[in-house]
Amino acid sequence: MPNWAEDAVFYHIYPLGLCDAPPRNDFNAPVTPRLEQLHGWLDHLKNLGVNALYLGPLFESSTHGYDTADYYRVDRRLGSNQTLSELSEALHQKGIRLVLDAVFNHVGRDFWAFRDVQEKGPHSPYCDWFYRLDFSQRSPRGDAFSYEAWEGHYDLVKLNVLNPQVREHLFGAVAQWITDYKIDGLRLDAADQIDIGFLQELAAFCKNIRPDFWLMGEIIHGDYRRWANHETLDSVTNYECYKGLYSSHNDRNYFEIAYSLNRQFGPDGIYRHLSLYNFADNHDVNRVASTLRNKAHLYPLYALLFTMPGIPSLYYGSEWGLEGKKAGGDDRPLRPALDLASMTESGQTELVKTIGQLAQIRLDSPALRYGSYQQLMVTNQQLSFSRMTPEEVIIVVVNSDNNEVTLELNLTAPDGSHLVDLLNEGETFPVHNGKARIEKVWPEWARIMRLKLP
Repeated sequence: MPNWAEDAVFYHIYPLGLCDAPPRNDFNAPVTPRLEQLHGWLDHLKNLGVNALYLGPLFESSTHGYDTADYYRVDRRLGSNQTLSELSEALHQKGIRLVLDAVFNHVGRDFWAFRDVQEKGPHSPYCDWFYRLDFSQRSPRGDAFSYEAWEGHYDLVKLNVLNPQVREHLFGAVAQWITDYKIDGLRLDAADQIDIGFLQELAAFCKNIRPDFWLMGEIIHGDYRRWANHETLDSVTNYECYKGLYSSHNDRNYFEIAYSLNRQFGPDGIYRHLSLYNFADNHDVNRVASTLRNKAHLYPLYALLFTMPGIPSLYYGSEWGLEGKKAGGDDRPLRPALDLASMTESGQTELVKTIGQLAQIRLDSPALRYGSYQQLMVTNQQLSFSRMTPEEVIIVVVNSDNNEVTLELNLTAPDGSHLVDLLNEGETFPVHNGKARIEKVWPEWARIMRLKLP
C-alpha cells in the first residue's frame, strides 16, 4: 500500500454526468472541453479536506464511459488529451492526487478492434482479443458471431486479457496515462471479473514505473484478501461496510456496522492490515440521502465514514445531501450535471462544513488514518470505539438517537487523564478509576476525542 493512500481523503466525480455531456457520443463531433469545468471545483475540494480525486471514465466511449472505444484518447465530449493534462497539472498544484477509472474487463461495440471483427469476420487479426468469440452462432445484437458480454449487457464486450497483444495494448495505455497525465493510481472496474494473473502483471508493470502507484479494485462480494495483497491490488471497495453504514441507521441497529468493523478491523479482524476504500454512495448506487429514512443520520454516518479504518471517499454532490435514485435500472439520476455556484447557494451548507471538519480531524490524526480498531461499547443507537497508535489514542462515540445520551466508557488510562473533543471544540471529560463519563452526546451527532495523559 503506497503511504499516500492511507493519508487520502477521496472525492469521486463521474465527469460525463457532472459536466453535462451528451448521453451518446457522436464520433464525428468536434472536441468540447467540458472537463475544464472541474478547475472551478478545486477550491471546493480543498475546503472539504480532499487530497485525492477519483475521476470516473474519461476515454473515448459510446455512451456512459464504461463502453470504451479508444483507450488512448480522451472522450471528445469531455475534451482532448491536453485538456486532461492541464487538469492533472492543476490538481497536483493544489496537492490533490489523481486516480482514473480503468475499464479493462470489457469494451464497447465501437471499440476499433471489435469493429474490425464485425467487418472482416473470422479473417480479422483481432478475433482472439475477445472472450468466447464464436462464429457458429449470432449475437443478440445481430452480429455474425456470438461473444461473452458483461452480465448479459451486450453493449459491453468482454476482453480476452489472456491474449498477450491485449495486455500489451492495455499496458501501453496505462504507461501513456502515467507519463502524459501524471496519474497516481487506477480504480479497476469490475475487478472481480478480471483474471487475477492479469491484475498481478498490471500491478508489477505499474509499480515498475512508479513504486508509489496505487491500484484499487471494484469488488462487490468475496474475500477482499484475494484481490488486496502484496502481489495484486492495494485496496478494494468496501461494499460490506457501505451497506452497514446506511442500514444500521435505518434499522436502528448499530450492531450491524459494529459486527462488520469488528470482523474486518478488530483485534482478530481479517482485514486489519488492509486500507479498504470506504464510501457512503457512488455512481452505481442510490444517493445516501435518498437511502436514509432520517436525513439527520447523515451526520453520524459521515462521522463513522471518517473515523473507521480505511480510506474515506465522498461522491460528488452528496456533501450537500443531494438525493438521487435509479429509475428503472437507469443510472443517470445518480450522475447529474451540477453547477457549483447553485449547489453552494441551495445545498446543505452545514453538512458541507461538518464533512470538511471531519476530514481535517482525520488528516490531523495518525490514529484515525492508520491506528488499530477496538470496540468499546455498542447499543442499538450508540457505538463507541478507539483508534490507537503508540503515539495517539482517539475515542469515537456516535449517537443516532433523536435524544441526547450520556455514556460511561471503560478506558485503560491513568487517573488524571482526560478526553479532549476535537469535533465539539473545548469540551473535555476526565478519566477516573479507568472510566470516563461522556456527558451529552447530542442527538444524531458524534464525539471524536483525543486522550490526553496526565
